[in-house]
Amino acid sequence: MIAERDREASSGVQLAEVVAAITLAADLALGQPLDHVLRSGAIAVRLAEQLGLSDEERAATYWVTMFISPGCSVGSFELSQIFGDDIALRSELYSAGWSSREEMKVIFRRAGGGGSAGKKARARTKLIATRGSAVQATLGAHCAVNVRLAERIGMNEVVTSALAHSFARWDGKGIPKKVRGTDIALPVRIASVADAIEVSHRQRGAEGAIEVPRAHSGTLFDPAVVDAWVAISSDVLPTLAEESWRAGASSWPDRSLTVDELDEALELLADYADLKSPWFSGHSRGVAVLAESAAREAGLPESDVITLRHAALLHDIGRNGVPNSIWDKPGPLTDDERERVRLHAYHTDRVLHRAGSLARLASIASAAHERADGGGYPRAISAETIPLLGRLLECADAYHAMCEDRPHRPALTRDAAAQELRRAARAGELDGRAVDAVLAAAGHPPRKRPSAPAGLTPREVEVLELAARGATTRQVASKLGITPKTAGNHIERIYVKIGVSSRAEAALFAMQNGLLRTLER
Repeated sequence: MIAERDREASSGVQLAEVVAAITLAADLALGQPLDHVLRSGAIAVRLAEQLGLSDEERAATYWVTMFISPGCSVGSFELSQIFGDDIALRSELYSAGWSSREEMKVIFRRAGGGGSAGKKARARTKLIATRGSAVQATLGAHCAVNVRLAERIGMNEVVTSALAHSFARWDGKGIPKKVRGTDIALPVRIASVADAIEVSHRQRGAEGAIEVPRAHSGTLFDPAVVDAWVAISSDVLPTLAEESWRAGASSWPDRSLTVDELDEALELLADYADLKSPWFSGHSRGVAVLAESAAREAGLPESDVITLRHAALLHDIGRNGVPNSIWDKPGPLTDDERERVRLHAYHTDRVLHRAGSLARLASIASAAHERADGGGYPRAISAETIPLLGRLLECADAYHAMCEDRPHRPALTRDAAAQELRRAARAGELDGRAVDAVLAAAGHPPRKRPSAPAGLTPREVEVLELAARGATTRQVASKLGITPKTAGNHIERIYVKIGVSSRAEAALFAMQNGLLRTLER
């Protein structure tokens, strides 16, 4: 365990990097390119400077802009039941140009999802009868979660109280009702304009980035903020670089998180990932606990144990990039839907690679769905190509997921999940040593014979290791204290089990499945 005195030591990860990961995951849920929120933050800081705000006010503006969008994913389950693809809905709403009339067209067009004409008609009728109460409820939940996320990461009251106005409009027609004009927290007024500028610039160019805020000045947006934007737009637009979030965050002193603070922050990211669907509640934390225990069971050094725990907490942060119409589907997925599911591991990799120091966890976190036989995703890497910690994470994730209910199946019993993991090890799909460590950590009794791919026995693994290194039948026999005939019989059975006919093929199989690591020298 980490010594008590080390808990207050710097983790080497900055607060802004953790918040960047949250915003990048939010970009996925919004159907926007990565860095949308981060670029909005850079714009918001420039607007705050133009408006003459103090350092403290500029900092609050930046953090409010970071946290005004992440709550969007929390209503995905409910929105999907009305509109189908929740990500496509949000993306189309962004393309509506902040026009209420165009937004209503999108909402009515998408009501009923991809269902029949009758389903669409019923959904539209219900929206009218309830005055869109279901949509209003998701916006309220969005605001509430924005506040909760900011509180948990340690934001001050200036930031958290402002986020309660996330959907307020200058004319008072937003949420909360009748909050209008200068009663709306200034950081929110700036963040709203910055959000519109970023999207309009990307979709419509420099002219759109000016025309859209102007068109809604005095209704959606604070006229003073819009005027400030018009004054500096020609200077700001050319500077929206890939890593613009660093420029925004560096406008005031950032701080490194302590070891304890980092652990809490990554738990927040895990909870945020699992908010995507009720089916996932608690999954990421559960996998992290199991993976951490498995790493200790495997005798790994404490630094590796901590790294694996952190990667496990983040392994599903890319879930926001897949719509709930897929995650929550009660029946089998189509080929296209399965491809979209596979992308979530890629999204995890990209989010972490773009979040500064968290990039060191990307290769492990994104390996949760790889398989030792090369049949996993996102990279279809195999055996020792998969990081050791990634192999443990694969098994922990698979076991924990099998023990949870899913929309297309009930949870497996613990014993059934263990049997499936052992079958996958025998088939070469999962690393046998990692399977044994995870099952031991989960409380299953150890097997007399450790798991190995293709049903190889421990003795056959020993023979294969020697043969793969070029040992002759006689040398194998001498090394293991068996007769040459027995050694030859072992080699024949091994070749049959693993489906090869030559030493070179056997060696390739041994390397692919990580079976050469225990050879005594």
